Amino acid sequence: MSSDILLVDDDPDLLRLISLRLTSAGYRVRTAESAETALAAIAVRRPAVVVTDLRMPGIDGLQLFDAINRQHAGLPVLILTAHGTIPDAVAATQRGVFGFLTKPFDSQELLQKVASALKLAGDDAGRGDGAPGEWREGIITRSAVMEDLLRQAKLVAESHASILIYGESGTGKELLARAIHRASPRRDKPFVAVNCGAIPAELLESELFGHARGAFTGAVQAHKGLFQAADGGTLLLDEIGDMPLPLQVKLLRVLQEGEVRPVGATQAIPVDVRVISATHRDLDAQKASGQFREDLYYRLNVVSLKLPSLAERREDIPVLAAHFLRKLAERYRKPTATLAPDAMALLVAAPWPGNVRQLLNLLEQALALTTTSVIPAALVQSALKEDAAALVPFEEARKSFERDYLVRLLKITGGNVTQAAQLAKRNRTEFYKLLQRHRLEPAMFKEPKA
Repeated sequence: MSSDILLVDDDPDLLRLISLRLTSAGYRVRTAESAETALAAIAVRRPAVVVTDLRMPGIDGLQLFDAINRQHAGLPVLILTAHGTIPDAVAATQRGVFGFLTKPFDSQELLQKVASALKLAGDDAGRGDGAPGEWREGIITRSAVMEDLLRQAKLVAESHASILIYGESGTGKELLARAIHRASPRRDKPFVAVNCGAIPAELLESELFGHARGAFTGAVQAHKGLFQAADGGTLLLDEIGDMPLPLQVKLLRVLQEGEVRPVGATQAIPVDVRVISATHRDLDAQKASGQFREDLYYRLNVVSLKLPSLAERREDIPVLAAHFLRKLAERYRKPTATLAPDAMALLVAAPWPGNVRQLLNLLEQALALTTTSVIPAALVQSALKEDAAALVPFEEARKSFERDYLVRLLKITGGNVTQAAQLAKRNRTEFYKLLQRHRLEPAMFKEPKA
């Protein structure tokens, strides 16, 4: 997760001054001389806090906040104002701006505001190398969409609120649930997961709530259910949309009363469990059709998080592929393989209906079949079982998505303009003009040096 601060001001002297103050306090700082440049910088790597001047040519500070709020809800924005614009700043806080500072401002006040904003954003340190914390171990991403989601997840992890995770199959719902558990006050207690769609309905009640000895044929001894196993910790109810209606009633009662009654038992047992649910189904539609109880829906859906599909985070495909190939090589005790450039192009362009799980399976198959240290495109194409669609030619991309399109290309190629231009089917000169139009510098996409 990035933990840097983005400063935005058209006054280069003020940029240098504030940057020095924050850098000397241990923060990592990026600067932008305009709102347009700031938006491009945020698309490349989401900062922890934005500090922006209010009055700037072109897009002003409030318009910048509005744009940030639409795309990155929850990203704290501090606005710098002159005395004459204080009423504007007060109005801005009512719209959701985190806070404002009146120029000239005190350095200590600036640091206090930044620290408060970082705490709100779930990044209490806000300093150092920005390396991901242990809580999100195993989640590999450089996608701004995923970073936004992870920031929300870390914030809600501190509460006791029930969470509902939406996401297509294979997007990593259990991985996110485990990360939330590790970031929560319950991290030292058990994390227990159950797939509600994988257990027959007649057995699921016993699995969740347990049963007493003799409760049914074959119950030769008492059995603790998963709620008791997760006592003090977190229980993930995966594919909650597959839970039968009669059991939904009993689950609601457990959540309301904080106790379970094992099948065949006469006494209830108190439990303290934080419930996270996950589904690939449209629970709103199921609720409307009577397939899912409305009261249970609202009990589970206090906070909802939506995992993006792999197609929505294509810039993650190269880093995920490299990570999986390293792990697979370790598992099979083989040298680490790499993907040929045209093989990688196929991966980036593929539709991925099975998401990250499909990518892992494909790479495992390709690694098992390759006879060289470089996986050729033919193996990837065979594993995909269909011709991979090429990246959309740039002229067909809608104008409003130009910046996002360019950002994804440069993330995929690590800032290599030649490769990015080839993928976009544009010549280098035209491509550079497009980058200039959107204030994108290739250097922004280079991996930072250690």
